[in-house]
Amino acid sequence: MKKSPFIVAIAAALLAACASTPAPVVSNPPAATVPSAPSVATVDVTGSEPVLQGGKVSAAQLAAAVKAAPDQRSAQALLNGHSVYFDFDQSVVKDDQRGVVEGNAAFLNRFSSKVLVQGNTDARGSREYNLALGQRRAESVKQSLEVLGVKPVQIEAVSFGKEKPRAEGDSEAANAENRRADFVYPQ
Repeated sequence: MKKSPFIVAIAAALLAACASTPAPVVSNPPAATVPSAPSVATVDVTGSEPVLQGGKVSAAQLAAAVKAAPDQRSAQALLNGHSVYFDFDQSVVKDDQRGVVEGNAAFLNRFSSKVLVQGNTDARGSREYNLALGQRRAESVKQSLEVLGVKPVQIEAVSFGKEKPRAEGDSEAANAENRRADFVYPQ
């Protein structure tokens, strides 16, 4: 009689082990989307600001615009004002910032110029921590440029930490504007 609970437990375990697994559910993949035609960059060689169909060149289209520029001066003008922005306490180049890196890589590969990549942070954190974070950001951009074919001797990475804010104040918008890497080309 005392063996029957033991036998019931073994029988239940065997039945559980023999249970079939459900068939995998296959969902229908989403329909393919057709990308729209890309915009064409045009550069005004009269010295005024380069445009992309009436507006400033977007980061995503920067590389194509730099490659299409008629000369070094025009190509460099396209790069002005474009920085790589980072999330709080991060030094990884985000996907939405890759266009800026690609545009600068296109310029450096085409004209064999040199660039100073300046890593910056917002005001939160100690001076020492922010100098180290700014250096990691500059080095991350430098590595991205090297992956895109830029020679290491063309790039110098430095950090300013929180010493050179672009926006004053401690709002989230100001902090986001200050978490960046800038590209400085020799004149």
